[in-house]
Amino acid sequence: MKLGNHLHRIGNDIVAVHLIVTDEGITVIDAGLAGHWRELTAELAALGRSVSDIRGVVLTHGDTDHLGFAERLRRDHNIPVYVHRADAARSRGETKPKASWGPMKLGATARFLGYAARKGGLRTTYLTEVTEVADSDILDLPGAPHIIGMPGHSPGSIAIHVPAADAVFAGDALTTRHVLTGRRGPQPAPFTDDPEQALASLSRLTHLEATWLLPGHGTPWNGGIDEAVRQIRAAAATDPKAR
Repeated sequence: MKLGNHLHRIGNDIVAVHLIVTDEGITVIDAGLAGHWRELTAELAALGRSVSDIRGVVLTHGDTDHLGFAERLRRDHNIPVYVHRADAARSRGETKPKASWGPMKLGATARFLGYAARKGGLRTTYLTEVTEVADSDILDLPGAPHIIGMPGHSPGSIAIHVPAADAVFAGDALTTRHVLTGRRGPQPAPFTDDPEQALASLSRLTHLEATWLLPGHGTPWNGGIDEAVRQIRAAAATDPKAR
């Protein structure tokens, strides 16, 4: 699905993957679940492109619902996968998340788990090699992704600012659809290691100019980054259990 110039999305509001499409090639932001591979290749074909046009995969963090087809691209197509150094071990399966699930509603949780199962979320392939990145790096990839450290959801969570796509990719630093409750709108993401640190990290987004704020889970947001941050902080203050 095309969101804007140079910007496409596959998946849905439960789990999303984003593509930065330029004449120089394609950068993939997050790799969703293993079963998103078919959607990836179909979207590329619709664009008249192929996997050979992908220059790199940038992960917003190392959780399993963002690793998806990353190792397949790295192993079978020699495409580098970039992850913050603090989440490198997590993306290799050497360390596990320590977050609790938090509030849940049966219907929303069942939809999330069912979708994840159908898309191969029960057979995660961890990375065996990663290219480590750090805060403030600008990667030599299509769109020149700018790395912004956002620790909290995980130690190595990042946001990725791509001015060419008029977008900030936030991963699980926030969500616009809570996958365990179904609540919509900007709010703290579930499965967060350190909720207080995640809230503090949001201040790193407020100086950015972009039309699109794109979480890994939820509807693309174009209502202003500052407004999204305001709503997330308000949601956390109103219902601390939602963090």
